[in-house]
Amino acid sequence: MQRTLQVAILLHDVGKIGVPDCILRKPGPLTTEEMEAIRQHPMMGAVIVGAVPGFEETLEAIRHHHEQWDGGGYPFGLAGCEVPLTARIMAVADAYSAMAMDRPYRQGKQPEDALAILLHGIGSQWDPECVAALQRAFAILAGETNRDEAAHAVN
Repeated sequence: MQRTLQVAILLHDVGKIGVPDCILRKPGPLTTEEMEAIRQHPMMGAVIVGAVPGFEETLEAIRHHHEQWDGGGYPFGLAGCEVPLTARIMAVADAYSAMAMDRPYRQGKQPEDALAILLHGIGSQWDPECVAALQRAFAILAGETNRDEAAHAVN
């Protein structure tokens, strides 16, 4: 699964190549039509990556990385464990990255602020276990716990 995630995280937004730059770079709110164009990128990405031999294992993560735990995501409105685990992990990682990184139109959030938003979205937007895993990883990196304690907390 690790290799699948490593490759999928690099390729998950390749479908945005089919979305006009004026939409991708728009600093303000998107119109309904612009949002519909954005919502096509996971499926476009799966088609593009699916044409490359050897990347088949990444397709579920690419196709479903915008699904939400409560079923409110896209492209299929899958909920809970219907969403492939690789896509649930990617959704949390991608959301954290999007919040923490600087954008042309805004400064990135502090790590603790981005994590607080993820925690607030547990059970609605994100898988509770995936957010908890990220939180444990941050605790390890901060020296608040060690790997053995974090692994024991999972079991």
